Amino acid sequence: MKDNQNNPFEDSALTTILVVSDMAKSKTFYTDVLGAKIFREYGGDSLVLQFMGNWLLLVTPGGPTEDKPDTHFVVPVVKNKVSHAFTIRVRDCIKSYGILIEKGAEFITPPFERGSETRCFFRDPDGHLFEISEYNK
Repeated sequence: MKDNQNNPFEDSALTTILVVSDMAKSKTFYTDVLGAKIFREYGGDSLVLQFMGNWLLLVTPGGPTEDKPDTHFVVPVVKNKVSHAFTIRVRDCIKSYGILIEKGAEFITPPFERGSETRCFFRDPDGHLFEISEYNK
């Protein structure tokens, strides 16, 4: 039996927070294009989504608070400089690419074969980067 007394994350879940400039536009993108499910909305400035077994919290920009002084939540400033990205492993990159294109996703390039994978990248309305990737057997 595993000792959980020293596990600070017992029965916990990880949520990724993304700062968005237009909540309505982002809500449409994440639900209609990516298929995320709305879990809870908070007064138009935050939205909790379930996406592929994960939690995403979309929030609007905001300044410091008592529990995070000197910390500002901002949308990505330069879309081509990335400090955070999502990778979604798919069965068929070409097929997934086509479906996402039909739903309105805008890809940087069509899928490319790179070594043992086929991959391509797209962004949400604020520039948060997503990759779909297929492992080529």
